[in-house]
Amino acid sequence: MDQKVHLLLPVVGVLALLVISGCVTPRQTGPYDPPSESHRDPRQAQELTLKAADSMEKNEAGAEELLRAALTADLFHGPAHNNLGVLHLKRGELYEAASEFEWARKLMPGHPDPRLNLALTLERAGRIDEAIAACDSALEVYPGHVVATEALARLQLRNNRTDGRTRDLLQAIIMRGTTERWKTWASEQLLRVDSLP
Repeated sequence: MDQKVHLLLPVVGVLALLVISGCVTPRQTGPYDPPSESHRDPRQAQELTLKAADSMEKNEAGAEELLRAALTADLFHGPAHNNLGVLHLKRGELYEAASEFEWARKLMPGHPDPRLNLALTLERAGRIDEAIAACDSALEVYPGHVVATEALARLQLRNNRTDGRTRDLLQAIIMRGTTERWKTWASEQLLRVDSLP
């Protein structure tokens, strides 16, 4: 079941440029510059995020460009952070993925997906206890969420971290699992857990 290089000019050179030009050019903004409320465009961010979602499988580079543009439009658009994290995770960029999932988790407090994605990232990084905590967090914000239930049970069993609730998780998957494969897996695991001393 599965840096940007910054060119520094000498201070004298900068002053000379300012005096010669007579004005300062507007500063370029990027996705992580703190926007003022008047510079946020949530609708554009949503449209760009939807376009990126449609192209993520076929064109990762184009999807990433769209997601970064969405975050430039609105830094506080949680789905763009989540989806950018997915791209980082697919490339094995665990630190970057975890950072984006943390943003999304904070911006989407009632949504389990960023927490589940963070759990997967943490598991891949070998941080099993934190991954389990992220699954627990998903179930706290969305009690009974089947995918979170499946993820937590799989994490516990794969890493020999079963506890008093493992049996209940497996029974929930047997009853409401997302696929027949999950239900069969949970049935097999329940037999194994019940046979343990």
